[in-house]
This record gives sequence, C-alpha cells and structure tokens, in this order.
Amino acid sequence: MKEMVVLLAEIVNTFHDIFLGLSHSLGWNLTDKELHFWIIGMLGIMCLIFVDVIFHALAKWSVTAISFLFTLSMVLVFVLAVEIQQKITGRGAMEFNDAAVSILGFLAFCTVYFLVKMIVKWIR
Repeated sequence: MKEMVVLLAEIVNTFHDIFLGLSHSLGWNLTDKELHFWIIGMLGIMCLIFVDVIFHALAKWSVTAISFLFTLSMVLVFVLAVEIQQKITGRGAMEFNDAAVSILGFLAFCTVYFLVKMIVKWIR
C-alpha cells in the first residue's frame, strides 16, 4: 500500500511539474494555487459531466445502482484514509491487501443485500 501511495504521489508530482513548466514556458507564470484552481477545476467539471451522464442513465434503470456507486466511492476514500492513518500513527500496517479485503467485505455485504432485495421483490 505504501508503494502504491508513493507511486501515485510521484505521478501527481510529475504532472504538477509538467503543467507548472508548461505554464511558465507559455508565459502564463501561474502560481501553484492558480495551477491547482485551473487543473482541478477542469478535471472536476469533466468528471461531473461524465458522472452526470452515467447517473442519468442509471436513474432510468435503478436508483440503487446510483446509491451503490456513491457508497462505493465513499468506502474507497474511507479505506484509503484508514490506511494512511495507520501509516502516520504506526498503529497497524499500511498494506494494499488490507484495503483490498476491506473493499471485498463491502462487496460481500452488498451482494447479500442485493440478493435479499431481489428475493423480497420476487416474492411480492
């Protein structure tokens, strides 16, 4: 897990340096805060448009699908936060397998929930 976080940090830092260098070479001379404003703003709106299209399509099919995707994203953020917290405090090992098993636990409980929901719907 530590290696994954370090790799992701290195990728983000590389892109940061590329965009900052590009900004200066184009004569824009953006500060770090301005660079963050533009890059995160553009990435965020692209993600919003993509997610909006997907969620509208899913809403016609199942609101539960939207609930699942939203909850999965919250669980992923929480799991990553727990692993980082373990590394910072030294109370547990920061491992990718811990994160993977956490997500599998969520998926297992979701499977049971969906099966029960289908059975109830089928009985009605």
